[in-house]
Amino acid sequence: MPGVMKIWSARILFWVLWAAIVAVAMPVSGIGLATTAHAQGVVKNIEVVGNKRVEPETVRSYLQLSPGDEYDSYKVDQSLKALFATGLFADVQIEQNGSTLVVTVVENPVINKVAFEGNSEVEDATLEAEVQLKPRSVFTRARVQADVQRILAVYQAQGLYGATVEPKIIELEQNRVDLVFEVSEGPSTKVQSISFIGNKAFSDGSLSDVITTTEHNWFSFLKSTDIYDQDRLNLDKELIRQFYLKSGYADAQVVSAVADLDPSGEGFYLTFTIEEGEPYTFGAITIESNIAEIEAGSLTGEVLTSQGDTYNATEIEKSIERMTLRVAGDGNAFAQVRPRIDRDPVSRTIGIAYVVEEGQRIYIERINVIGNNRTRDWVIRREFRLAEGDAFNRLLVDRAKKRLQGLGFFKAVDVTAEQGSEPDRVILNVMITEDSTGEISLGGGYSTSEGVIADITFKERNLMGRGQFLQVKLGGSLEGRKQIDINFTEPRFLDQNLSAGIDLFHKEIDLQDEAGYSNMRTGSSLRLGVPLSDEAFITGRYTFSREEVFDVKDDASLFVKESEGTDFISAVGYTLAYDTRNIKANPTSGIYLELAQDLAGLGGDVNFLRTVAEARGYYPITEDITFVGRVVGGHIEGWGGQDVRLSDLFYRGGETVRGFDTAGYGPRDGKTGDALGGKVFYAATAEVRFPIPLVPDDLGLSGAVFADAGSLYDASDRAKELDTLGDVDLLDEDTVRSSVGVSLIWNSPLGPLRADYAYVLTKEAFDEEQAFRFGASTRF
Repeated sequence: MPGVMKIWSARILFWVLWAAIVAVAMPVSGIGLATTAHAQGVVKNIEVVGNKRVEPETVRSYLQLSPGDEYDSYKVDQSLKALFATGLFADVQIEQNGSTLVVTVVENPVINKVAFEGNSEVEDATLEAEVQLKPRSVFTRARVQADVQRILAVYQAQGLYGATVEPKIIELEQNRVDLVFEVSEGPSTKVQSISFIGNKAFSDGSLSDVITTTEHNWFSFLKSTDIYDQDRLNLDKELIRQFYLKSGYADAQVVSAVADLDPSGEGFYLTFTIEEGEPYTFGAITIESNIAEIEAGSLTGEVLTSQGDTYNATEIEKSIERMTLRVAGDGNAFAQVRPRIDRDPVSRTIGIAYVVEEGQRIYIERINVIGNNRTRDWVIRREFRLAEGDAFNRLLVDRAKKRLQGLGFFKAVDVTAEQGSEPDRVILNVMITEDSTGEISLGGGYSTSEGVIADITFKERNLMGRGQFLQVKLGGSLEGRKQIDINFTEPRFLDQNLSAGIDLFHKEIDLQDEAGYSNMRTGSSLRLGVPLSDEAFITGRYTFSREEVFDVKDDASLFVKESEGTDFISAVGYTLAYDTRNIKANPTSGIYLELAQDLAGLGGDVNFLRTVAEARGYYPITEDITFVGRVVGGHIEGWGGQDVRLSDLFYRGGETVRGFDTAGYGPRDGKTGDALGGKVFYAATAEVRFPIPLVPDDLGLSGAVFADAGSLYDASDRAKELDTLGDVDLLDEDTVRSSVGVSLIWNSPLGPLRADYAYVLTKEAFDEEQAFRFGASTRF
């Protein structure tokens, strides 16, 4: 019983306390309900307080409440968010005063001036174009921070990753401010090293020639490609992948491209990790058509791939593009071509079946070009084989993207498609990031043929954003060479797939030691180039020049003395070239063929027909060793009863058969030792290039062993006549001159340099030798 009584006593005490709490709380609760009911009454008036520039109606337009509406705390919250989102106000408060809604605002100041301090590497104009805040715009802290990030991005693109930016505000009267970005640029962050992991088929040096980024060195002030840039790194990654895909490695992948900043913050170390896979050749190549009106056999001529050839993804893409354009031109605008791959990993062959089928019917509504601050819209649009209103074809869009990347004007190119105004319409957005296209280079050194040499070159690949090429080159040497060349090229003449250009030139050269005279040539050329295929092109030209033979030595050959004077030359010509080299700068496979002819006599004082042909082949013996073969030859003959002039004849020496001096072999006057030139020449070279053991690849040094052979003969008719008269002792033999030797090649920051040591095997007694030859390398 006592326990039961305790339980009941506790229960009674609990209910008494609960009743007391309720009795006390009820009045308070009643007051709270009354206040809430009052706060949720009807809003009869809206008052705006604190505004100076912004009209009250502008503020009211962002509110979710209007006079006559019931007060709603959710709508008040949405109104606050809308007002802050305008960027016009630093602070906003909304309160209810009876039936009046009071909106109190604090306006953001207006920017009077935007200035930059501490910037020396980047000009004010560049930063002004980048920031979004301008004079007379509204200041907000969020926009300031966004502009700080934009400025830092500009500095990072310049390789200045240690740069900091601090915004400062100077308050002025009438709620205005001056905005100053104080920049601390810090040290420049360069690419200190580039390395490749996993590459076996191609050396580090070969892959370095493929990418656009270069390592920092002594001469980096002449270029900007040694600056780390993430966009350029992504481009290099794609360039390596494309290089492997067109070199037979169908499974090749660039697994990663990593940029590591060293602890000191002074340099980046780039590492490309590659999975090459196995090399493949093409298997069976077939064409299948699923469209009744298109015969598969009619497209055979558009296919560039052949069974047994090295696998080349680029040739597959080009074949698809050619076939797509062909069927579209025949009235099948929506036909598409896709490759069906038949891979045989055992035989390492890849068969390709080109399947022609009907595609989805979609039209291009609009093409938007975004990000081109310098390059004109039409320079970008002309790379598309499509226009507004045309049938949409993904393949042709992708090919246009690759053509834009291949121009070399842009660090990044991206093409996206979005839904148009109708279900069958699409809008293309072409987003680009521009790159620097101007270049100034200085060169100097020593050549055994010219002594001390110096050159300066200005090059612009996208002149005034028009896609045009301009190059101005000045050069000279202590041995008497003075040279200026100005070259201008319009790559899309008359908006067609034609290149047109003009060349202006002036050259003075001292040949006193070799032939007893000096020569000066001044003139200009007009060019017109036509691509015949992706590998072949032809360039026609017209050249008019003034040429003078002067400063003839008193003891020079009589044939040389008779040639003194001035002539005007008017000539037309062409160059036909075919190029399949894998890397243009330093090829390891492929061929290059060239045939050039010039006919002088269409006006002017001189008549001749000159023909020069050349063939080069490159074969990889191993991943690091390359065999190079070269054959070159030429012939010149006068016409219309004219003989060939002294300065139009061929002169050959160590540039074709090493071991001989400049103009060291060929017809010569035995009395004076002067070279008289010949009408026919030929030369052949076999060379094996290899890396030098124990020497790091990044030094750019390599070696070669070679064998050269050639000849120059058939002096001019006048020289032969003077020999008959006894006035000239003409030495003219068509025998083969030959040599063997070794070379040291340096891919220096100033360009390729080369030292050759040759031992002459066969020669004539009157030939002049030069065992050691050093100077700028002419790659072949």
